[in-house]
Amino acid sequence: ADSEGRIEIARAFNKAIAAGEIGPVVLGRDHHDVSGTDSPYRETSNIYDGSSFTADMAIQNVIGDSFRGATWVSIHNGGGVGWGEVINGGFGMLLDGSDEAERKLENMLLYDVNNGIARRSWARNKEAIFAIEREMQRTPNLKVTVPKLVDKNVLNNLDF
Repeated sequence: ADSEGRIEIARAFNKAIAAGEIGPVVLGRDHHDVSGTDSPYRETSNIYDGSSFTADMAIQNVIGDSFRGATWVSIHNGGGVGWGEVINGGFGMLLDGSDEAERKLENMLLYDVNNGIARRSWARNKEAIFAIEREMQRTPNLKVTVPKLVDKNVLNNLDF
């Protein structure tokens, strides 16, 4: 998942709409993504701190997307792994070629992707730590608390 690539694709659509090359476009995401789904059987199966069984990420994502420019958001259940086994958060965003749509797509897509990457980094997923640190270098206003991994030798040699 990379917010930079998604923003560039959305920006290209918005510019084509503004130029009259295509009509309005709705970007959408149902689930199956880094931020939109809490399912210990699939999307959050790589979260090892026990929080893969909570439904916080989908809810935080929907609320965050709604404040950052999504045209609509949704919370739903099921999503291919079974009713009661997953919570999904989705969005739709209308691109109409306007400067406002450009501002919204940049703001919302940056959050939509990096919310899930941050969650995975907090669960000590090494690839997510790498990705969120890279995004913070690229986006100086993005501030995410990154976990400090404990040396397993230190942890294993503690006397209680």
